[in-house]
Amino acid sequence: MPVQKSPKSKIILAGLPGKLVKDGLMSQSDVEKALEKSRAEKTSFVNYVVSKKLISSDKIALAAAEEFGIPLIDIESVEINPDIIKLLDENLLKKHKALPLFKRGKRLFVAISDPNNLGALDDIRFRTKFLTEAILATDDQLSKRVQKAIASFEDTGMDNLDDGLADIEFDQDEEGSQDAGDAPATSAAEEAPVVKFVNKMLLDAIRLGASDLHFEPYEKFYRVRYRVDGVLKQVAKPPLGISKKLAARIKVMARLDVSERRVPQDGRIKLHLNANKSIDFRVSTCPTLWGEKIVMRILDSSAANLNIDILGYEDEQKRLYLEALANPYGMILVTGPTGSGKTVSLYTGVGILNQEGVNISTAEDPVEINLPGVNQVQIDEKTGMTFAKALKSFLRQDPDVILVGEIRDLETGGIAIKAASTGHLVLSTLHTNDAPQTLTRMMDMGIKPFAIATAVNLIIGQRLCRRLCSCKIPIEVPDKVLLDEGFTEEDVAAGIQLYAPKIEENGDCEKCRGAGYKGRAGIYQVMPISDEMKRLILAGSNAVGIADQARKEGIPDLRESGLKKVKDGVTSLEEVNRVVSKD
Repeated sequence: MPVQKSPKSKIILAGLPGKLVKDGLMSQSDVEKALEKSRAEKTSFVNYVVSKKLISSDKIALAAAEEFGIPLIDIESVEINPDIIKLLDENLLKKHKALPLFKRGKRLFVAISDPNNLGALDDIRFRTKFLTEAILATDDQLSKRVQKAIASFEDTGMDNLDDGLADIEFDQDEEGSQDAGDAPATSAAEEAPVVKFVNKMLLDAIRLGASDLHFEPYEKFYRVRYRVDGVLKQVAKPPLGISKKLAARIKVMARLDVSERRVPQDGRIKLHLNANKSIDFRVSTCPTLWGEKIVMRILDSSAANLNIDILGYEDEQKRLYLEALANPYGMILVTGPTGSGKTVSLYTGVGILNQEGVNISTAEDPVEINLPGVNQVQIDEKTGMTFAKALKSFLRQDPDVILVGEIRDLETGGIAIKAASTGHLVLSTLHTNDAPQTLTRMMDMGIKPFAIATAVNLIIGQRLCRRLCSCKIPIEVPDKVLLDEGFTEEDVAAGIQLYAPKIEENGDCEKCRGAGYKGRAGIYQVMPISDEMKRLILAGSNAVGIADQARKEGIPDLRESGLKKVKDGVTSLEEVNRVVSKD
């Protein structure tokens, strides 16, 4: 006879797992699997069950409260004293996902979501010297409050700084800075936290992909903001009392006059991350009512992506740009406000032209992107090296391509126009709102209309908009609103699916972390100078007349190009409205 195997004995579950099975909230097999998986992943049973959405955090919290006889609290309705939170440090909050709520005598009441986490209470008791008592909170609510508590540590900016940050190497000559002895007198003990804080701000800005850092003193507070994807966000709020020490530290690093606080100064910092990686910071100080505001622009050549296929040009716009680059002479102008990506657009073109048989020279203030094979000159008006002088020198150096960082005055513009008219390809920038206004701006500078008409081949007006993250959500917009925003009746009739960012504080999207946007894309108006436009320029037409002609020739303006990005799901209508006006 075949041997009959005895049935496998059923595991008896106790505590919260057993309670969930008993109440019919989870099956025996699901609980056993969850216990096994949570041990394998080295996380708590509650964390695992909630994160995998096997049961809601509300139900598991209620079951735990009944099983262990621990009170359950709605933690979102509790106002917590920041001083109570700071009884624990940031690492302890992260490690145990526990939050001190309030004190009663020698007792500290701590919110937890997993009643089996006895190690957390013991650890907190040891660190704080208080008797600890547990209060249950739902896992999702507690996670949000713990993240806010951690952010409060980051807001002060002066706690729990990594000691290793003080070892970052900078190109600096602290003793050589002018009148460094006039800086606020500080002991080494007082200076160390300031040094670490500044270093931490620089490193965090690089990690987050920020383009600028703002150190801003006010009457009752001091704040640090980063510009990430074109938008400023507060990241730290150090004590107001150290504002002068922060300014002095940054000025020493940038080799500025520490004693001079009444006039603006400009400097530069080079940060060496390792033997092969360094990043420059352009530093600008400005005296304000409550102290010196300092803005630092990050100049990271390695972060610039010079691939024309991913900058956001439409196919026709890309074709027009490449055709203009293929011309042996003439001028290509890129226009837009500061931070609109003009340098990247120019260097993308320079990168295409950068070949062994081409002599390329650039004059910039500052040199933001280092490109091997290109002769780059740093403009320094203090030493007399101006754009005009650099251009005159280039013309004696057998150039094929010349890049001028910016046409600021008649002398520079005149030399650049002459170079473009005498067999050289010239690329440069101007600060105007769109492509048509660039031509009238040059006339206002005093450049002759005939010279402009014969030299300028292409003008690119541009803006940068934030790209929607992959977690974007579809939205419905009424047809009337779409028409008011500038979409055509044909677009509306064909049907348009618009998307909006999924913005969540401490969101679960790994790419954007709840911001809803990740990275940026260009919005362009690429306007070749046609024969009819040349006639308008010679006739002294204004920007409106040139814009009308561009429209007749089927050239999309910045607004139309932005709406195309919205239709394609690249960005949101709200974002296009932020960077491009409706008029």
